[in-house]
Amino acid sequence: MTVTDATRTAAARGRWISDWRPDDPGFWESRGKGVARRNLIFSILAEHLGFTLWTVWSIVAVKLGAYKFSTDQLFWLVSLPNLVGSTLRLPYTFAPAKFGGRNWTVVSALLLLIPAVLLAIAVSDPGTPYWAFLLIAATAGLGGGNFASSMANITYFYPERRQGWALGLNAAGGNIGVSSVQLVMPLVIAGFGLAAAGLFWVPFVLVAAVGAFFFMDNLTTAKASAREQLKIAGRAQTWIMSFLYIGTFGSFIGYTTAFPLLIKSQFPEHTSAVTWAFLGALVGSLIRPLGGRLSDRLGGGRVTLWNFGAMGVAVALVGAGVSMHNFTFFFASYLVLVSLTGVGNGSTYRMIPAIFRAKAVEGVSPEDRAAYDAAVASGKRDSSAAIGIISAIGAFGGFFINRGFGTSIAATGGAGAALAAFACFYVLCAGLTWFCYLRTVGARLAPSLATARV
Repeated sequence: MTVTDATRTAAARGRWISDWRPDDPGFWESRGKGVARRNLIFSILAEHLGFTLWTVWSIVAVKLGAYKFSTDQLFWLVSLPNLVGSTLRLPYTFAPAKFGGRNWTVVSALLLLIPAVLLAIAVSDPGTPYWAFLLIAATAGLGGGNFASSMANITYFYPERRQGWALGLNAAGGNIGVSSVQLVMPLVIAGFGLAAAGLFWVPFVLVAAVGAFFFMDNLTTAKASAREQLKIAGRAQTWIMSFLYIGTFGSFIGYTTAFPLLIKSQFPEHTSAVTWAFLGALVGSLIRPLGGRLSDRLGGGRVTLWNFGAMGVAVALVGAGVSMHNFTFFFASYLVLVSLTGVGNGSTYRMIPAIFRAKAVEGVSPEDRAAYDAAVASGKRDSSAAIGIISAIGAFGGFFINRGFGTSIAATGGAGAALAAFACFYVLCAGLTWFCYLRTVGARLAPSLATARV
């Protein structure tokens, strides 16, 4: 059966595919690869828009000068979408397995119309109170949940050997949404006013929903109840990786959304440079697949360990730039820091399927093909469920970083105290990575991080 035939069969069944064996090389080359690529493309589009609406307040907050909000209040407007989005990631994770990946992508895309329209309403009225801004900013968290459902869904479409690259592309396509907002919104706002920061995205959201409806698929092999998926919360690996993901993705979303306000508050004479804040999210997003690719080759644990060490150094350099009040040094160091968060995003995400696959096939002989394939499928389900919890917990890092900056600036007038705390956290993450995954020679040599110590 050709890819076209498979597509037609899926359409006839409400776009549900029952025969899906991506780890079978023959199936993958003849049928799987084309279907997986098509689903990945439209998954990236929907996830990209999720990130744009999730982080749009990072730019809108900088443009609210007429409302006379304090710096700490503005950081709250940037922080709340991170908090809500992180919380929503858990139920969003279970949605593809419950309703189907294609079906949920359509629904989650349409939900993005809520923060887009409410943002336009809020900024159109000069009398809008601060509490209303807080509530409306919180609805932007709907975009944050998309990442978990998208990644959990795409995990099922690709064979284990290609997941590092596929998940890296999917995540990078979403992460670039932060850069899109920070690049495009200043121009849109300058030309059409603050309300356009929300309305601009409406047609794109509709395109994403229609595209997902007509071109994506549901997999019956991915069906699972929320109760079955929640069993993964009892695994130590789920919580260890959640902690590490706070340090990678949590740092990425925190630093990129804080960047414009940080420039405005710490270097007010360079407020025009907010226009270039998009570079942080751009480099951090584009480099993410490299983290996955390096981990495919060197091992996710090894890449993650060294990356946390480099992040600690980069945070110290950012702090030095703030302390010296040297904007060029600060800006360059910040770009390096965000780039490293991107590498860490890719490496930690590559660790997850490797860990849960290894746990699932432990003690199962590859010669017993039926039992081994069943174990691999179980490992994929565990990995998909774990990804949701890990991405949900990890994303809270974005809230903590923005609140860290807001609190530090309110208390001391500068960001130094927050940066010192972040550096200490990365040292802790590096130590945890080494202790759990790299202590033994066997774990250190495992190219895909196939074993875990706890």
